[in-house]
Amino acid sequence: MGNILSTTLKYSSISAAALVGIYACFLGLIANNFFQAHAVYLHAIQMTWFKDLNVPEIFGFLHNQVTPFSIKSSDGESLYAWHILPPELYRKNEEKLLAEPAGFVQDITSRLAFRLLQDDPDAVLILHFHGAGGTVGSGYRTPNYRALSAGRPEKIHVLTFDYRGFGYSTGSPSEQGMLLDGLAVVDWATRVAGIPPERILIFSQSMGTAVASAIINHFALESPATIFAGTVFVAAFVDVPTLVATYRIAGTIPILGPLAKFPIAFRYLSTFIRDKWLTGDRLAGYVKVNEAAGRKYRLTFIHAQDDYDIPWTHTPTTFHRAVNATVPRGITFEDLEAEKDIIKRDLGEAGTVVEWRTETGVLREEILKYGLHDVIMGNPIVTLAVMRMLDSK
Repeated sequence: MGNILSTTLKYSSISAAALVGIYACFLGLIANNFFQAHAVYLHAIQMTWFKDLNVPEIFGFLHNQVTPFSIKSSDGESLYAWHILPPELYRKNEEKLLAEPAGFVQDITSRLAFRLLQDDPDAVLILHFHGAGGTVGSGYRTPNYRALSAGRPEKIHVLTFDYRGFGYSTGSPSEQGMLLDGLAVVDWATRVAGIPPERILIFSQSMGTAVASAIINHFALESPATIFAGTVFVAAFVDVPTLVATYRIAGTIPILGPLAKFPIAFRYLSTFIRDKWLTGDRLAGYVKVNEAAGRKYRLTFIHAQDDYDIPWTHTPTTFHRAVNATVPRGITFEDLEAEKDIIKRDLGEAGTVVEWRTETGVLREEILKYGLHDVIMGNPIVTLAVMRMLDSK
């Protein structure tokens, strides 16, 4: 019996040591920029293998409803993009659209779809910032585009694009590079398409929320400032260090959770994280500068409690950062939660809604019980978020 116990303890110790060694190697990899980029952005996982993005009909679109083209970033990268026509506008111009050549176009300004966007003084353009991994045609992104246009099926156009290193776009992803990508897309919308900011709405999901927050903050700090019709954040996260501390594979297996229990060690490891994407800080800056200038702004935060990729608790924290910037002396997270208990609308199985209004801003938090990380993007909650922002103008 003693020998069996001794052998069991011996192999248990070896197994534990092996696991510790593997985990230590994993921590070592995290400090490597190449590994970090692939772990954070997942750009090598396209999820549209063997499908030609230049044939959008494969993804359920009408013939020539989507125009594939490219946008140049300021540092020379080529960003692959889709311009998606709203269905009712497509129906009214179907014969002319069917007569045009299909596929990727070198000069989008020569196409009817572009002119329908540019020449309509009431057209709305949604700039779509997608999440990590995949391409413009992956997973639940295509239903998402349809949900975005559903509220005004004759007026709402969608421009979606792949960041550098994703899909058919050139380059490799990084925080600084993806910020240039976002700036290039806004520049195309305002200068090439000629759409004024008050008719541009920004939609973002997951990693895209970090890019979108950086972009709207950048333009709010410019002189003169540029403020868009509104921004929707679905499944936002506070920042990358906080995300990796809370992330669990399939919602169960923590990656850096064990290390996060040791603050000094975790802070040291965080110094090796190259792209920190400080979304909470950027949103606080965005709100603060707009409040000081008396400029109108609209922010909507949406998250599902059954999201296994990004814990839903990130959204109340991010929401707090934004709300805190509206209060001259600040408001603690705990005090805000107490205030939310008073003003929130309980929608039962549909979740809860809190709307925080100031003289110039509207900040809306919607916590759904269901929707997962991606399924939520094709749901009516997205359509209504867009409609509310456009109707508030």
